[in-house]
Amino acid sequence: MAATASQGTTSESTAKKPVATTAKSAASTSTATRSRTTVAPKPKAAAKPALSLTRIKTADGSRGPEIRSSSVLVVDESDSSVLLSRNADVAAPIASITKLMTALVVLDAKLPLDEKIKVTKEDRAIDKGAPSRLSVGAVLTRGELMHLALMSSENHAAHALGRTYDGGTKAILEAMNAKAKALGMKRTHFTDTTGLSQGNIASPEDLTRLVIAASRNPTIRKYSTDPDETVMVGKYPVEYRNTNILVRKPEWDISVQKTGYTLAAGRCLVMKALIDDRPIVMVLMNSFGKYTRTADAIRVRRWMESAGQPAKVASSGN
Repeated sequence: MAATASQGTTSESTAKKPVATTAKSAASTSTATRSRTTVAPKPKAAAKPALSLTRIKTADGSRGPEIRSSSVLVVDESDSSVLLSRNADVAAPIASITKLMTALVVLDAKLPLDEKIKVTKEDRAIDKGAPSRLSVGAVLTRGELMHLALMSSENHAAHALGRTYDGGTKAILEAMNAKAKALGMKRTHFTDTTGLSQGNIASPEDLTRLVIAASRNPTIRKYSTDPDETVMVGKYPVEYRNTNILVRKPEWDISVQKTGYTLAAGRCLVMKALIDDRPIVMVLMNSFGKYTRTADAIRVRRWMESAGQPAKVASSGN
């Protein structure tokens, strides 16, 4: 089986490991009950500081879950109540979460999903040296490219979707920013269709709106939550897998999701899932560690299930 396709500045499976923390910092991280954030030394300007497990307290003073993501927003869509919030109104790079908006505007334009599109040198040039199994000259349908972009975060597929939009990349970016404005995403801006650009920014509040809008589209729901898909690239079948391991867990009922990763954004995860029969939207941004974002999602779910009816407003425990 082939490995997962590329995401962010590099593939999620081949991304450079974050710089290890010192022994002192690691010891601080292991004491999960502390509310202070532990900052690791930064030998390089681009390196991400490690965040300790920080307990979020609810508005009524009850114990919230321990979360490592630096920005968090958890909302019950049924009544718009905020269950957990940290830095929810702060805009930051969103990496491949961008691809939800790329897909949304392509589908809004009603471009035929069965139209065949050839991968070009322009598509491959967006992140030279990054791994991808979409070779120049490969022909896939628009639907297949969208499937790979949403499920496996294939950057070259997302670029091809923008390049073949009516009016090209400039036109789709105008459409993406207009859609963001229409959805009330006040702190959002897009400068590319893949998420590789640090200029693609949004706040957790904005991304909640995007997730809800995306969840209303059946194509995005299916493509983003499929566990795997095999497509023909030239003469050979190539298997792609979902970058979110939770879609393969039977205990999770996820209607839409998207992961993201770049050095600037850190590890990100957005999704809508049914938890305790409630439609819950989760936004987890700038997680440190490859599996921390999914671990945070699991911690939020366990906290909700154990709490029964959590407080409707929550804030950072810092």
